[in-house]
Amino acid sequence: MKTGRRFAVLLKLVWQVDKTYFALLVFSALTHSGQVLANVMLPPLLIDALLGQGQGGDPLFWVAAIALTNLLFALLKRVVQHGRTVKESQVYIRIDRAFADKLMSIPFHMLEDPYYLDLRERASFAIRNQSATAHLVTSALDSVNQLVTVASLVVPMLRLGVLLVIGLLLCVGLMLLIQSRFSIYQQRFFAELLPVNRRYGYYAGQCFQPDGQKDFRLYGMATMLGETVKRYNHEINTWFGAFYRKSALYLGFFQVVIVLQTALAYAYVGSRALDGAITVGGLTLYVSAAISFSSAIIALGQHIIDFFRYLNFLEPLAKLMDIPDAETHTGGAELGTIHSVRFEEVSFRYPKSDALVLDQVSFDIKQGERVSIVGRNGAGKSTIVKLLCRLYEPTAGRILINDTDIRDYDLASLRRQLAAVFQDFRLFHFSIEENITCAPVNAHPELFHRVIHEAGIAQAIADLPKGKATLFGKSFDENATEFSGGQAQKVALARALYKDASLLILDEPTSALDPMAEAAIYEQMNHMARSRTVIFISHRMSSSVFCNRILVLDEGKVQAFDTHQQLMKDQQGLYYTLFESQAAHYRQAKPAYL
Repeated sequence: MKTGRRFAVLLKLVWQVDKTYFALLVFSALTHSGQVLANVMLPPLLIDALLGQGQGGDPLFWVAAIALTNLLFALLKRVVQHGRTVKESQVYIRIDRAFADKLMSIPFHMLEDPYYLDLRERASFAIRNQSATAHLVTSALDSVNQLVTVASLVVPMLRLGVLLVIGLLLCVGLMLLIQSRFSIYQQRFFAELLPVNRRYGYYAGQCFQPDGQKDFRLYGMATMLGETVKRYNHEINTWFGAFYRKSALYLGFFQVVIVLQTALAYAYVGSRALDGAITVGGLTLYVSAAISFSSAIIALGQHIIDFFRYLNFLEPLAKLMDIPDAETHTGGAELGTIHSVRFEEVSFRYPKSDALVLDQVSFDIKQGERVSIVGRNGAGKSTIVKLLCRLYEPTAGRILINDTDIRDYDLASLRRQLAAVFQDFRLFHFSIEENITCAPVNAHPELFHRVIHEAGIAQAIADLPKGKATLFGKSFDENATEFSGGQAQKVALARALYKDASLLILDEPTSALDPMAEAAIYEQMNHMARSRTVIFISHRMSSSVFCNRILVLDEGKVQAFDTHQQLMKDQQGLYYTLFESQAAHYRQAKPAYL
């Protein structure tokens, strides 16, 4: 991404999160420059008045003018600084929110693509670890401040003499060259250090992760982990030792040039004063102006260098924010109750892959049916769910709902009719009630109580300290709950039932349940499903017995689609093989492999 485009994307982002922030930046720049100019111009007038030179006047007037001017600017700067602090904290929070919103709106397949996962990681690192958004905005503001200051000092500097201006600019150019070289070195250093630092952060972070503590203790991994952290820590310290030695060299040269610049300003202005070309007050004015002028240019150059450095750090964020949102409205049709689902010659391959996961898959499901999808690992079972939810688009073929291509429906209306318990479902650090209702306010309390009973989690919720208001996860509250895998799966099932959608998708819905809980779920399935269409995906073949029909997938193709009774008649078929191989372990008193 080109620099101009990167800057435009980030500028648009800041503009969208808070437009008034720009007005505050301009006012801040004017306030800063006004104070610098006043402190350059007024003190020499006071000195001339005291010595009776120049325009003269009452010294008390100039004392009062200097005091009141600085008081006014001090008050203005305090107000502006307070406003900046408040606004900047708001802007950074809103940028974080915009980043999170963007991650939830980009095409889903990008969240499973290593390139975009790395882009997301680097963008997150720049925002949270390097505070790059804060530094970018600050360097932009400071650049404007110094630019206005330089512009305000140009006239007095030219009045003093072009030769001094040229000499100062040569010194400034040399200092900017040193700064630029150091900035390039610094940027390259941190880019090379980042992989090492990330590995160190990962291993050091594992020491504090509760999930791994059982393995650390059981397998005696503390020594290995500690040595790994120590090794990366030593490597980082070695890197920084070289960095600080190089930094000292650059900064030493920089200070030498600053001394030369100051000496040049005093020598030139002093010679003019000795010649009688300027007054003693003028001497103070021009020396102060010369130093302020060169300091402002140096600061301007440094802030510009910093600006582009942080702009480079934020390139991953700019690339992410520039990604078009996933289409949410590809058609004008509103979807009501789902009466039928049909796959027509659907083929699919994941992005950046040549292998077909689904190959000309065709089947249909009628309203109220309970259909089980079975097959070996990698047969394409979960992929069918992703396509049905429009997390991905088919590579070829069509998916029809109510005889209409799903791409012709508004995406929000389509997903309102879908409820799913995914294999990798998540519960969040909200209350149990909020995890089920997915809303801060429970609009349907009767439905809530019904679904927690149907999912078999009602008693477990009632036993909690705060009942349904108990938080899940102990990150924020020591009285929160950490449900077992089976209980968490029941909460996820209750969440799907609460949505009251017309198509219910259950991907391994009982994998964490004990046999009795699983049997209870299947016994209630007819009642829970009511008029819903239900799609099961499970490696437990017993779930197929409760279904009207079973879709058998083999290497991405439909091998069969029939009832359990009919499929069991084909003893050469894949379904019979899968079912019998699992059932054999329950029939044999002693398994054959013992």
